[in-house]
Amino acid sequence: MFDTVRNNRRIVQGFLALITLPFAMWGVESYISNDSSGAEIAVVGDTKIKEHEFQQSLREQGERMQQQLRENFDPKMLDTPEARRTVLASMVNQRLLTLAAKDAHLAVSDEALAQFIAQVPVLQDNGKFSPERYEALVSARGMSKEGFEARLRQDMAMQQLVQPVGEAVVVAKQSAARWASVQLEQRTVAEYRVAPEAFIKQVKIDADAAQKFYEANQSKFQLPEQVKVEYVVLDQEALAQQVSVSEADIEARYKAHPERYTQAETRRASHILLVVAKDASDADIAKVETKAKEILSQVKANPKTFVELAKKHSQDPGSAQKGGDLEWFGKGMMVKPFEDAVFSLKQDQISEVVRSDFGLHIIRVTGIKAERVVPLGEVRSDIAAEVKREASTRKFAEAVDAFNNTVYEQPDTLQPAAAQWKLVTQKSDWLRKGDRLPAPFDNPKLQAAIFAADATSKKQNTEAVELAPGKMAAARVIEHKAATVQAFDLVKAVVLQQMTQEKANELAIAEGEAKLAALLKGDSDEVKWGASRKILRAAPQGLPRDAATAIFTANSAALPVFVGAKAEGGGYTLYKLTDVIAAEKNDPRLAMLSQQYARLIAEEDFGSWMSGLRNRYPVKIREDQVVKKPTE
Repeated sequence: MFDTVRNNRRIVQGFLALITLPFAMWGVESYISNDSSGAEIAVVGDTKIKEHEFQQSLREQGERMQQQLRENFDPKMLDTPEARRTVLASMVNQRLLTLAAKDAHLAVSDEALAQFIAQVPVLQDNGKFSPERYEALVSARGMSKEGFEARLRQDMAMQQLVQPVGEAVVVAKQSAARWASVQLEQRTVAEYRVAPEAFIKQVKIDADAAQKFYEANQSKFQLPEQVKVEYVVLDQEALAQQVSVSEADIEARYKAHPERYTQAETRRASHILLVVAKDASDADIAKVETKAKEILSQVKANPKTFVELAKKHSQDPGSAQKGGDLEWFGKGMMVKPFEDAVFSLKQDQISEVVRSDFGLHIIRVTGIKAERVVPLGEVRSDIAAEVKREASTRKFAEAVDAFNNTVYEQPDTLQPAAAQWKLVTQKSDWLRKGDRLPAPFDNPKLQAAIFAADATSKKQNTEAVELAPGKMAAARVIEHKAATVQAFDLVKAVVLQQMTQEKANELAIAEGEAKLAALLKGDSDEVKWGASRKILRAAPQGLPRDAATAIFTANSAALPVFVGAKAEGGGYTLYKLTDVIAAEKNDPRLAMLSQQYARLIAEEDFGSWMSGLRNRYPVKIREDQVVKKPTE
């Protein structure tokens, strides 16, 4: 009756995704230490989460969201109490898991850690682990290898802790099927919207009311804080232009890796394929062999007919219309019997019938390129670019710490950093806080830094911020305008427009609720309903959440049924439910939804387990610090 959820890896990854934001770059020790500096925002067990850790996690989350949403990202998404609480909740859960893993004495061996690091794609070069890339990545993060590896150990220990929870999850098959069936239920509805625009002419706003509205809602009429900044960008690509590569460097690299500049023998061949299943009977094989030998006799009698015969008889859809041509290939690219035959033939020689897993082949070798050592002259530019790239990677990695230190130790100017690394000091136009800013200020971390108190009041350099792998920037505010409330006379027209719209919306909602009440009483249905459409419970596209809830919780025993909800664009929408359509038993989506149900049950179990950790390690949160913005 019960099916155990066995896709443990996905469940564990899902758990970690639910509770994990990227670790802030403070080193693992900050997660289990009691640093006394800075205000605390939460206490987990006997450890504290500091304000600076929280702000760093907010910036990290902003960077993640920006990478995912790109041009659709708005920094204001994180500038709400709800978003801040979500980030802190993730930090608390991280801390709970860290403490539990520590108390459970979970450990990750050096061998396991090394194997994990070696398999990270971004740390590989030509499919092999690159120590240079590893060092560059760690340095660009502003961390030591020890700190970075300690962080990875902590993450891997967390996975060891969470995995047994995933293995313990069980789901009732009948419950999953029932839930999935409900999700595929459809309801047929027609709708009618009471729009605010119809009530605009009824609204009259006097001057006193507008003045009071302005005074009560001044935040709506505030010009945001603005800055002008100068900034420098430390870019690995720019550093590459400063690297010179000598002929001796190129020759040394060429001689050190002869295997990279040796081209193995390649051959070009055409074939005629007659398909034979691997498990074909002897009789079927013999029948196809007879036909293959007949074709082979024709080819040998007149080799010039090979192309024509391939187009006529070959059952390889990829090459038949090209006369059987397979183009150039090397060893290891074809199945072994085919490859052995091709590399045993001479130019233009035709094989006997060759058997492979695909069937029977008649093969003709049409070209041979012998193994050759590529002359240095053909690869000189490629080697030079490679040596320059590696040198610039090392140069950037070496520059990261020094760049950080320079902008920090000389906080009133960016000129020393610009001079040392031959960077161009650039200046921005006015940048408004909360707007979608141009690069490099579209980076949430740099954006937060230029509006920080030290930056705006003291005109000091920001910290060096990583914009992307191989690119960092630091900035300094040169002009600042504080946020100001616009005078009433300047925004009076806007105030009147907003008040009119709000009042018209209130009238529309009241009218919609009155119409719904009349329909529910059984009064005559004089509403001009729109065309009916079917709404799927699992994906009620185009419907506000409140409307979908009203439609699918309505008692459908006696139809039609009327419900209503506030419209997202303002006003009120009435819905007339006229039919309920159950899911079909053979709907292919049922299996997928059953799996989704299993994940939901797993998440609930995981949530209960996390609640147990909260009892073991009590959590106290400073709510006033959570909702407070950094500038307050």
